[in-house]
Amino acid sequence: MSMVEVVRGDIVESHHRVHVAVVDAHGGVYASAGDIDGLTYYRSASKPMQALPLVEEGVVDLFGFTVDELSLCCASHEGEVAHVDGVRSILKKAGADESLLRCGAHAPFSQEAALALTVSGEEPGRIHNNCSGKHAGMIALAIAMGWDPIDYHLAKHPVQERMLDEVVRFSGVSANRIPTGVDGCGVVCFAVPLSDMARSFASFVAAADRREPAGRIVDAMTNSPFMVGGTARTCTDVMATAGDRVFVKLGAEGVYGAGLRGRGLGVAIKVEDGGRRAVEVALLHTLNALGAVTDDEAEVLRAHGRPEIKNTRDEVVGELRPAFDLNTAGSGV
Repeated sequence: MSMVEVVRGDIVESHHRVHVAVVDAHGGVYASAGDIDGLTYYRSASKPMQALPLVEEGVVDLFGFTVDELSLCCASHEGEVAHVDGVRSILKKAGADESLLRCGAHAPFSQEAALALTVSGEEPGRIHNNCSGKHAGMIALAIAMGWDPIDYHLAKHPVQERMLDEVVRFSGVSANRIPTGVDGCGVVCFAVPLSDMARSFASFVAAADRREPAGRIVDAMTNSPFMVGGTARTCTDVMATAGDRVFVKLGAEGVYGAGLRGRGLGVAIKVEDGGRRAVEVALLHTLNALGAVTDDEAEVLRAHGRPEIKNTRDEVVGELRPAFDLNTAGSGV
């Protein structure tokens, strides 16, 4: 069984079951762990694909979005000042009002940003939602394409139909075989077998390597990783450390996707119980096993790959650790 273990003292106190698919753009399985056939929602891991129409339809250039702002359109951000200001800038450039955002309001994920908001007396708004960058990008797409931006989040709106088209295109799964649901931020989310999710990241990174429009998305994320997540976030720190060798994107309920530049490989990870703390450990272990991050870089990223467990006295009493190997099936990993 593929697991991430929670260790306290010398005892495995609990564990998280993990599934990992490493696939090429043709759907060939390069390496795996656990069950790679299970239907899995991308959740926010689909954001790079959802941002791609902004490049392909010329929206980025039409409105003059910066690299930081394009990266923010792919983000599940911490709600720090740079993120909130960036979303406001995207909306302003597109000629849109903040009231058009259809994501719900919540406090910034960043504790410091949330405290600052409280101290200021300001109530959390939609702009602080971790998905507000994606929503601002969708609004900009609607405006640029001449679609009514109101209710852009609904399944039958042209924006969401285009999002489905992108998932079909990169995963290779036909639309009638992609179950949909409503994501935490209100837009449509998509489910495919985990191996096909990995294939979508492989196809996306292969297109980026061919300098197709996907390249601008990957370049934006790897050149401006702070905007994808924020302070001390795994996604941000991995891309800041590994540079342009890999791009990664977190999804809710224990999902992570990654694309390996120059190798045409995509990674999709699902933690069965939805534990975010475990999927970050699994991501670092997988990237290290694939050589996407070196041993030295894995050590720099140890806080994400082997996080310590501390008690209320700030004493280290345990850790999370990977307890699985990739089945490489002769891949040479």
